[in-house]
Amino acid sequence: MSTLDPVAVFRMEAAECLEAIEAGLLDLTHQLDNKDLVDAVFRGLHTLKGSGAMFGFEALAAFTHHCETAFDRVRKGEVAATSELVAAVLAAQDHMRALVDQPDADHGDTGHKLLAQLQAAVGAKAAALATATAGVAAPAQEASAEKTKNSWRIRFSLPANSMANGTNPLGLLDELRDLGECTVRADTSAIPPLDELTPTELYISWDVTLMSEQDRSAIDDVFIFVLDDMELSVEEIDGAAAATAAPAETTPPPAAAASAPPPPVPAAAVPEFRPVEAVPVKREAPAASQAKAAENVRVPAERLDELMDRVGELVIAQSRLSQLASASTDIALRSVSEEIERLSGELRDTMMVLRMVPVATLFSRFRRLVHDLARETGKVIELVMEGESTEVDKTVIERLADPLVHLVRNSIDHGLEMPADRLTAGKAKAGTITLSARQAGGEVIISIKDDGRGINRERVRAKAESSGLIHPGQPLSDPELLQLIFAPGFSTAAAITNLSGRGVGMDVVKKTVEELRGAIDIVSAPGQGSEVSLRIPLTLAIIDGLLVRVGAGRYVIPLSAVEECLELSLEEDLRSRGRSFISLRDSLVPFLRLRDLFRTGTKPDVHQKVVVISTGTERVGLVVDQIIGDHQTVIKSMSKLHNDVATFSGATILGDGSVALILDVGHLVAAGQQQEAQLRVAG
Repeated sequence: MSTLDPVAVFRMEAAECLEAIEAGLLDLTHQLDNKDLVDAVFRGLHTLKGSGAMFGFEALAAFTHHCETAFDRVRKGEVAATSELVAAVLAAQDHMRALVDQPDADHGDTGHKLLAQLQAAVGAKAAALATATAGVAAPAQEASAEKTKNSWRIRFSLPANSMANGTNPLGLLDELRDLGECTVRADTSAIPPLDELTPTELYISWDVTLMSEQDRSAIDDVFIFVLDDMELSVEEIDGAAAATAAPAETTPPPAAAASAPPPPVPAAAVPEFRPVEAVPVKREAPAASQAKAAENVRVPAERLDELMDRVGELVIAQSRLSQLASASTDIALRSVSEEIERLSGELRDTMMVLRMVPVATLFSRFRRLVHDLARETGKVIELVMEGESTEVDKTVIERLADPLVHLVRNSIDHGLEMPADRLTAGKAKAGTITLSARQAGGEVIISIKDDGRGINRERVRAKAESSGLIHPGQPLSDPELLQLIFAPGFSTAAAITNLSGRGVGMDVVKKTVEELRGAIDIVSAPGQGSEVSLRIPLTLAIIDGLLVRVGAGRYVIPLSAVEECLELSLEEDLRSRGRSFISLRDSLVPFLRLRDLFRTGTKPDVHQKVVVISTGTERVGLVVDQIIGDHQTVIKSMSKLHNDVATFSGATILGDGSVALILDVGHLVAAGQQQEAQLRVAG
């Protein structure tokens, strides 16, 4: 049985922590006076520092400490939160990520430069931070001697499984000692008899009296890692009450205890540990919190992929069993077949849900990108995200990240104008980039929209003609002209910049989307902006399909795209020759004869069927010879020889071992429309 590497687990948790810190910083950019956001960023930095030190990432802990110190000063009101401070910590956060991924690599003087930038952002009040950056202990300030000491009584108990989970209560007590003069009393009343004691469980709670110059937040920071699961009571007391509450014996610091042996103590002088009634120890709460923590389990992505493959093979085997059972008169065999079909269907649905993730995980990455590009280009940009709860297969999410980066960068560089130009054109100073996602049938449509200058058709045509992509004066429809921007090496940029101009980004977008069996639509209005829509299948693994026959071949239509099925009579078939429309509830629906499109060379059946499908933007009918029935389809990739056949998105294995092709309805409709246009021109 394989065990998880603790360092690998830390890296996963650190990645999540860094994402949370980045999200908090980006939110803080728009709400610099939001104390909750400042506290959230501080807690994230504090957690990252503590966890890094625990797992041996000393460089990460030391570097993060300075950022934490800066935000601690903001939290205490000593320094104001500014956009320069947020930008400095965002840049520092990238360095933290590098220290997590490559802790032993030579990062040069990057850390020193970032800390200098952080010091400049904090301002003149950051003298202590500047001294820490130089690696020299800050001298005690005279004003600190004038501070009055506060007295606190701290009573706490930890969950029973704390030590088993790696929490050392002695470390918490050491951190309290670092805050000031500290006395500790242990409450041992909850320790059970020896025969009932579980060695791995914690039964002791503590009553601590602390005299410190620090405020309440410093005490809370000591328990920040375990605050959700523990019982903690902190109350401020006066000096007399502190003397009364303190036990007779003061617990010495660890170093003092180790340097000198304790003097002999008479038996009568040994202090007696008495129960602390104000801190009842409850054992039900740890059990409940432990159960809550077990609700989420980390599973490597490759294991999900492997499980998906097994489920796919099970679906194929179940389909074969169903076919054998339907041809048999054995009632018991049919019963078992139906039960396995039900179970495999439920397992497939469960597996599909496990693989689906909201596009919010993808969209959230672009907040930082837009923030950085706005500072780099000098443009004022607002990012709007819509439909973040739309769910897509995780594989699709992973492969869409790079194409969306290219599209967003292209919209910012080519689409949005400079603030002065926007004001001259009567627009708002801030340009808007809108990322949206919505589900349409078996597809998810992800759109990138800007309110910029739009695409210049004349420049696109001129560049295409000069590059030899089209002949001079060649007639093109508007969609065909706009699709030219996805040609390899195509760019209308006057000069190469850090953002664009090399003509490779949009080509990458097209290739990736086509590999996902998707399509790209572009709409652009001069002076109003552009919108690029990616139509991507919801999943790449298993789909529900409608199995149909055309001639001697069998094909699968994704069931999510099917709206209804109806019969095409011979009279209606003859009447529709030449116009390819069918009347459906007082509306005309165009249809394609798959027999003609696939050139089967066989005569049509007398009773043809029309399968009405939706492509997200229009309804189209597909004329087939026979509708066989629904089919759970495991998508298998096409061979390299068939990569250019866009009409089919893949293949599947039927119960009898034969192969059926899966129709890509989007490309199929486009191919049919192109074929009809050619026939009209030829006619």
